[in-house]
This record gives sequence, structure tokens and C-alpha cells, in this order.
Amino acid sequence: MSKRKTSKYKIDRRLGVNLWGRPKSPVNKRSYGPGQHGQRRRKPSDFGIQLSAKQKLKGYYGSIGEKQFRHYYDEADRRKGDTGENLIELLERRLATVVYRAKLVPTVFAARQIVNHGHILVNGKRVNVASYNVKDGDVVQIDPRKKDMPLVLEAIESAERDVPDYLEVDHNALKATFLRGPKLADVPFPVQMEPNLVIEYYSR
Repeated sequence: MSKRKTSKYKIDRRLGVNLWGRPKSPVNKRSYGPGQHGQRRRKPSDFGIQLSAKQKLKGYYGSIGEKQFRHYYDEADRRKGDTGENLIELLERRLATVVYRAKLVPTVFAARQIVNHGHILVNGKRVNVASYNVKDGDVVQIDPRKKDMPLVLEAIESAERDVPDYLEVDHNALKATFLRGPKLADVPFPVQMEPNLVIEYYSR
């Protein structure tokens, strides 16, 4: 489990992007980094560009630790096909990601929390591991006894995000079916993600 305890919006300011496309992001008002030296701009090195791409992708998915993220890279590299596309698919198959994508919660951090607290069922069975690998055809749903949670109701009513077409969602039943593993172009990232640079970072 990640030990990050800092505000999630500090990630936005450090990277200079509105990572989740949220109206509350401080980047909407100040696009430079935090601290007294935040407005200084230096041309980044190739390593710096690759590192930034990794931090952006890793940060977007919430609370993934470096060891686990490296594991995703190793698995993506081991599989056939484009390693960058494989990496995105693996990250999108995380149970916490599916809960977030289905708009059952408002943020990726809330998704991790609701999974860890045992409020999510996969094919009718309780799963409390955020990194659980969701397979094609799996049905993910909120425990019916928790259907009135304010967090869930807030997410469903929000017009902030759209549900991608690799999920089939029934918000009345608070459930989603994972149809297929997505490609990079299918994923509704609010900012440009560059998994190819992440692959370059780890393959140095």
C-alpha cells in the first residue's frame, strides 16, 4: 500500500497539469509548481521528461506504489504486443480503476477506499483489493446494502466524466460489466498520457 499522505492536488501543481480534469484543481488558477521556486522554468532533460511521464501516469491512478507500478511494467513487457498499450490495459483492469471509470465514486482515491472497506462485489463476491485484476465479462457492483452512500450518489449525479465504451454501466443497479481491455485511444484521460516514455524510463 502506498504511504503517500500529501494532498492529491499537490500532484497537480507539481506536474503542472489538471490530472483528473477536476474544477477544484489548483492548476486551474496557477499552472506553475508549488513553493517559492515554482515559477522557474528549466528545459527538462530526456530523463526528466520520462520521469514526468511516469509520475503523471502513476499519479493518475491514485495510490500505486513504485514497487507495484514496476510490477505492472514488467508484466506489460512480458506480454505480446505493444508494451505501452499493455501497460494501460493492466492499469485499467484494476478494480479501483473500474469502479472509478464506471462513475460509482467521484475520485480514484474514493475508489480505492470503497474497495478496501469491502463495499464492492465482483461477480457477487466481495473483493477488498484495489489492484484486483478485472477480467472480460466480470460484473462489478456496489454492495446493495451501501447503495445510499453520499459518495456514490454524488458520483452518479455528476456530469464531470463520461463512462468509456469498454464498460457497460447500470447506475440504477449500481453495477458495471467490464466488456474488454481498452487501448490507449479508448481511455478518457483528461490530459495526454505518454506510456511510451514510461517504457523508455524503465528500459534504460
